[in-house]
Amino acid sequence: MNNLNKDAQILEEIFNQVQQQGLAYLNTIHERSTTSQQTVAQVTDLSYDGIGTLDTLKYFNERFEPIIVASSGPRYWGFVTGGTTPAAIAGDWLSTIYDQNTQSIKGNGDISAIIELETIQLLLSLFNLPKDFFGGFVTGATLSNFSCLAVARQWIGKQLGKDFSRDGITTGIKVLSATPHSSAIKSLAMLGIGSNNFIAIKVGEGNREAIDITDLTEKIKALNGEPFILISSAGTVNTVDFDDFEAINKLKSEYNFWWHIDAAFGGFAACSPLYKHLVKGWENADSITVDCHKWLNVPYESAVFFVKEKHQRLQVETFQNSNAAYLGDPQENFSYLNFLPENSRRLKALPAWFTLMSYGKTGYKELVEGNISMAHQFADFITNNKNFDLLAPVRLNTVCFTLVNEDLVTDFLNQLNATGKVFMTPTFYNGKKGIRAAFVNWRTSTNDISIATAEMERIVTTL
Repeated sequence: MNNLNKDAQILEEIFNQVQQQGLAYLNTIHERSTTSQQTVAQVTDLSYDGIGTLDTLKYFNERFEPIIVASSGPRYWGFVTGGTTPAAIAGDWLSTIYDQNTQSIKGNGDISAIIELETIQLLLSLFNLPKDFFGGFVTGATLSNFSCLAVARQWIGKQLGKDFSRDGITTGIKVLSATPHSSAIKSLAMLGIGSNNFIAIKVGEGNREAIDITDLTEKIKALNGEPFILISSAGTVNTVDFDDFEAINKLKSEYNFWWHIDAAFGGFAACSPLYKHLVKGWENADSITVDCHKWLNVPYESAVFFVKEKHQRLQVETFQNSNAAYLGDPQENFSYLNFLPENSRRLKALPAWFTLMSYGKTGYKELVEGNISMAHQFADFITNNKNFDLLAPVRLNTVCFTLVNEDLVTDFLNQLNATGKVFMTPTFYNGKKGIRAAFVNWRTSTNDISIATAEMERIVTTL
């Protein structure tokens, strides 16, 4: 009997061991290191017969488990990394077990797209967005920005009487933005528009990263009526700044452009009555990017795109799997295969569905406001300590700061991260070396702030 058949007979034991290991990780996540300096030699030759799942689990625990960091824990504040709620873990495990290729809603096989379409409606409800958006799940903000901007590219072509999806880009595409995220710039490169090929808009005065509306208006007028794509921000990376969506909407009534909003994590401001004013007017955008594996606290890889339903024909023209004759009319015979980049898709909506159903609007209001409260507590420490300076006001959930002696930033951050007690990321803002701490994990508490700040005080006094 081969190992595969043997494993099939002891499936319950395998699942029990994995379950116990998962519980052990989650129950001790506060103590697990947020960084690892260990290295592991690679194995390059595959055995003939294999060793079975239980022995492989043991082998994994000997070699790799010790280097797994608590990136889903309460003091991992780098890269805007979310945690994972209990409900999302349950949904993710079931996604693996059921292993659907999520495409259609009418059968001849899998119909799990019904779950995805419902989850999109739940997310629109969470964000108080209108139901005239169509959405779907992709792997992250990069693919969400890519999907939205791909439809925008096709829209530009149609304004010029061209079909870029079929014939390729035959003319330049104007893109305007002030502080685009690197994933949006990467998307421009992948779409053939060019990562350097965007017109930079000035940012507002007063330590802002948001679009200067006056400069935007002047740049638009200089285009003399030529259609363009505007990439705006609902939460910039360094300082979580928001563009003025109401002002942009007024411009949209006067000029012809595709309005895309990168709201990877800042869009979650809509969950709180205290902060929803930051996204006022975003419902008028043509497309929106939201990252679920950030503030929704579901596992990587999970993000959604929202594109206005009126653009569905453009979306199909962009992504239709045109060589598959059996599809028929993609509008009549719906399949996600014709609306986004991937032809093979995991049921990524299920963890999001589980966590949304489990905790509802109140749960996410409390999660968002709790994280923002933690950010302000951490900022208070920075403000009241003579060794640190805030580089920007705390607008939502991210604290951008530096050391008074800027030359010590790199050494300080290296030592801090090496403690394994907390993890932050370096940045560069307004000509200064800085550090970013992003608060998006449902587990983060005042005690975690105390642990991190104690380490910071200890290290900074030794430099």
